[in-house]
Amino acid sequence: MARPSQGDYGAFYETYVSKVQEDDIYEAFRKHTAEVLDFFEKVPAQKLDYAYATGKWTIKQVLQHLIDAERIFAYRALRFARKDYTPLSPFEENDYAAEARVDEREWMDMVEEFQLVRLSSEHLFRSLNEEELQRSGIASGVPVSVLSLGYILIGHAIHHMGIVSERYL
Repeated sequence: MARPSQGDYGAFYETYVSKVQEDDIYEAFRKHTAEVLDFFEKVPAQKLDYAYATGKWTIKQVLQHLIDAERIFAYRALRFARKDYTPLSPFEENDYAAEARVDEREWMDMVEEFQLVRLSSEHLFRSLNEEELQRSGIASGVPVSVLSLGYILIGHAIHHMGIVSERYL
């Protein structure tokens, strides 16, 4: 199956889709899931509550954001794959971050949660056939295909891993 084309998702998702070089979504899951987990498992404990500027998230908040966004993107994919074309609202990531209580969470529990959520996403996408992957719906006010949502969730994690590398570590 070919990767999604730019018309399959809103322009603001290009940042994420472009981070995934693989033409096969299943290969992308295999490669990048391991990379993301390895990266976050190695974050030094003294950096977990660090934010590089006032008003920016801590590394723990970044990982929680990845967990939350992974669930939301996978939910969108499930809805559209099952022919539920009800337009889906955007989510306000800063509101989610403010309510997540990451200061009460253990880091490795969060890493494990990301691993499990990602495994669930991977299984969802493996369960879909080509027709289902090509279906689309409206999310955050723009059309997006199910296949694109898979690339978006993979690329989203890669994007934030890069930000953590550049600005936090």
